[in-house]
Amino acid sequence: MKNALLEQLLADRAVKRQVVLATDLDSGAGQLLYPAEPTAADEPMMAAARRAMRADKSGIVELESGRKVFLHVYNPPLRMLIVGAVHIAQPLSQMAVLAGYDVAIVDPRREFATPDRFPGVSLIDAWPDDGVDAFAPDRRTAIVTLTHDPKLDDPALIKVLRSDAFYIGCLGSNRTHAKRVERLTAEGFGEADLDRLRAPVGLDIGAKSPAEIAISVMGQITEALRRPVPRGDGVAAGVAAE
Repeated sequence: MKNALLEQLLADRAVKRQVVLATDLDSGAGQLLYPAEPTAADEPMMAAARRAMRADKSGIVELESGRKVFLHVYNPPLRMLIVGAVHIAQPLSQMAVLAGYDVAIVDPRREFATPDRFPGVSLIDAWPDDGVDAFAPDRRTAIVTLTHDPKLDDPALIKVLRSDAFYIGCLGSNRTHAKRVERLTAEGFGEADLDRLRAPVGLDIGAKSPAEIAISVMGQITEALRRPVPRGDGVAAGVAAE
């Protein structure tokens, strides 16, 4: 690998930029591809790199021209920020860790956010908007708000909607979400922004218990990660909670 290419790759990884190193197996020539970015060209190799990036899987691809290329995927770590150290957060955080996410929970209520309730999970003792700033969401981040309290959830959402997080899920019924949309609209967010919210959160699998709801949420997060759809497209119905 040429020095300039290596330096750029290291710089991209340092800032958690999604990048794919494409190496021609005949010539050995390499180039860096950025298939997650809006400026990415619509061409066969870029499309192949996009599929590899979404699958988190490096490997050899053969293009229509017969050219064989090794695509080495460099994705930043998957991360999840949960707003609210509530009952659902306990199974959700553990499932997320098993799925490969670095998980943190932000909640200023110290009686809820304790190491005993959340072993092995990072706890952020801060107001949710400050917690979002500290966590610094990127394109590989999922955010789930669970407090069901506008005083806690809304400040986090105002910050998160200005981030590149690939998933934003919110606990609450359709009625609760309608009020949430009204408040966020008053904060200046438009339809395209609000379409990013998955609410009621989770896939509609009839979940009732905290563990079942956590399963539905992880399923929806996985779907958003592996089968992303353009913003504004249909979103699966989720778990309602009054």
